[in-house]
Amino acid sequence: MNYGHPIQFGINITPVSSQPETSVSLAKRSEELGYDLVIFHNNFLQPELLDTWTLLSWVAAQTKRVHLVANISNISQWSPTVLARSVASLDLLSSGRLNLALGAGTLWNEIEKDDEAVMALDEAIDIIGGVLDGGDDTPLRFNGSYYRLKGAQRGPIPAHDIPIWVSATQRQALRLIGQKAVGWLSSIESMKPEDFPSANKIIDESAHEAGRDPREIRRLVVITGNFSPSREGFLRGPSAQWVEELLPFVTNDGISTVILKSDDLATIEQFALEVAPALREAVNRELPDAFLGPEIRRAAVRAKRRVGIDYDGVPELLALAVIEPGDVSYARVKSTYMRGGSPGIVFQVKNTNEIIEALAFARLHPTVPFAVRSGGHGISGRSTNDGGIVIDLSWLNKIEVLDELTRRVRIEPGARWMDVAAALEPYGWALSSGDYGGVGVGGLATAGGVGWLVREHGLTLDHLRAVEMVLADGSVARASDDENPDLFWAVRGAGANFGIVTSFEFEVDEVGAVGWAQLVFDASDTADFLEKWGKAVERAPRDLTSFLIMGPPRRGMAVVAQVMAVVDSDQPDIIIDRLQPLANIAPLYDQNIVITSYANIMANAHDEGYHKGQGEPVGRTGLIKHITPEFAAEAARLIYSGAVYFFQIRAVGGAVSDVDPDATAYANRAANFSVTAFGMSRHRMNTLWDALSAHFQGLYLSFETDLRPERLNDAFPPRTLARLRELKSRYDPENVFRDNFNIAPNRVSANTV
Repeated sequence: MNYGHPIQFGINITPVSSQPETSVSLAKRSEELGYDLVIFHNNFLQPELLDTWTLLSWVAAQTKRVHLVANISNISQWSPTVLARSVASLDLLSSGRLNLALGAGTLWNEIEKDDEAVMALDEAIDIIGGVLDGGDDTPLRFNGSYYRLKGAQRGPIPAHDIPIWVSATQRQALRLIGQKAVGWLSSIESMKPEDFPSANKIIDESAHEAGRDPREIRRLVVITGNFSPSREGFLRGPSAQWVEELLPFVTNDGISTVILKSDDLATIEQFALEVAPALREAVNRELPDAFLGPEIRRAAVRAKRRVGIDYDGVPELLALAVIEPGDVSYARVKSTYMRGGSPGIVFQVKNTNEIIEALAFARLHPTVPFAVRSGGHGISGRSTNDGGIVIDLSWLNKIEVLDELTRRVRIEPGARWMDVAAALEPYGWALSSGDYGGVGVGGLATAGGVGWLVREHGLTLDHLRAVEMVLADGSVARASDDENPDLFWAVRGAGANFGIVTSFEFEVDEVGAVGWAQLVFDASDTADFLEKWGKAVERAPRDLTSFLIMGPPRRGMAVVAQVMAVVDSDQPDIIIDRLQPLANIAPLYDQNIVITSYANIMANAHDEGYHKGQGEPVGRTGLIKHITPEFAAEAARLIYSGAVYFFQIRAVGGAVSDVDPDATAYANRAANFSVTAFGMSRHRMNTLWDALSAHFQGLYLSFETDLRPERLNDAFPPRTLARLRELKSRYDPENVFRDNFNIAPNRVSANTV
């Protein structure tokens, strides 16, 4: 009998309080010897033992690879909610190395029978699973016979899907294992070898009844024995005897994890060096094809799969890259900064080959939504979806200097701009990127890049010198002014339509310390304020770049404007000279001006943790040459309308306008300002924004959520759009990269799915 789990080996240590360092040193040595698990006996009713959970924390900090287990956590001694939070926390701290072994126990006064203890354990498993589901924002409620929760806090989300093992021999408990556990922890001290087949039969039958595959359940056994030159009994003899006697447990009884219970270093070493490799070799000889199949996904995971996706057809190369809706990691990848998502499958790829395979999988699903994500900030919301496929590039985040003399750097798409700024700072360099350090490189660098140095140094994409990318057909191309120049032209401004960029090569700028200003104004006369700010920015030297943020007025309070500005200078007199015209616009409520590094500005503008966006973003954008009195008046009406909760204007112009409009697909270069607004109602926002359209000459597509076909004409001048359609027909004729700000190829309708 075999359940398809590769064989593993563990060590079970008794954490004696009189010799605390012995337990730690044995655990560290076990990791060095290649053991997969270190298990500590766990019973706080034995005062001679260390507290196991404290010990696990200490050992986790001093090891790197080995998984850690408390054997066992008896639910009569532990609160399931507290236990779940402890396990999740330590799993995070140990980078996903905690497993959980549970036992029923009969120490409660109200539990007198073993069956009742199993029923309590059944409820405890449900509660633990509920607490570990940190991606569910609703309080956990439970009304059982032994536990009642009126609204327990879930989370934190563990680093990996913590396997729950149950230690049991009693029939009812074995049935519970088949129904809900992912591991059966047995022991030769409590079971005879001849008992294993019947126990497995009970587990397997119960699993089938629950709609589970028995292969979901790993079988583990704790063994004891002594090495000696001659045969003296079961597991009491030379290493070869141990291999001979343990082999049937694996080949006949489906045991895939053998755990040696010993506190003797010599025994631990001999088992690791002589028994484990020989037993693994013997198993591979007896069962040569047993471990070649795909990993069996738990029934609970399979139950959350979405219609229309061939999960069983995922290439083997991507087995470790897949995150499904039922996986514990799903909460971290389903949404983006601005949008609540529920994709059907996420491929968290780590190299170009995996991207090629994931893209091939996406091509086989032409009617399923498809998104590509770098950092997941995604103001437009297009880097997640509902029920579709997402290729997540966040693990491709390397940053390297290629040539110091030419300031050439290579950056992967999943890197965040705060990390890029930090990597460039020691060289005295910077690359203008945006206003938020948590943004990923990929999306911004292919769309534009309006950052704190834009008026002096231009758009981010203006510094791009080459890209490597995976095209729609799965081929890999390099594009630059000399290689595939048409593709290189298109990538700079409409890149999401042409492929997945795996690396960018930039020529960065020399930038030292800068002036950083944060100013808060009384903007009660909103139209006047907007007009004066626009004029002050246009008149300023290019070494000043300023952004403005406003929101609707609060009841009984004046309208407030936040103005941020960067001056590319470390000289106080120059910084004040550049900022004074801004400060004179209106009464100041607050001001903060410092000399700092570009890297510090980017580091302070980000949120830690995974994205938890909700709903759908409703954002509209437009590029405008001047803040005219007419536009300022209409913008003020928009701000006061109540339809907008966020209104921003970013300075552009300067170096951006120096570039020939035909040089890149980002062609609307005459604009001095980029205007963005976010609201709650799509219909209302579109109605109000469309009324402003006469003032705009283009839009910034990374912030635009309106995908009506006419937006393409706003984003690209006719000549640019015609060239893009022709190139789309050449590089992506089937419109694989469609679920974005889509440019359909000439022979495909713009409404193609």
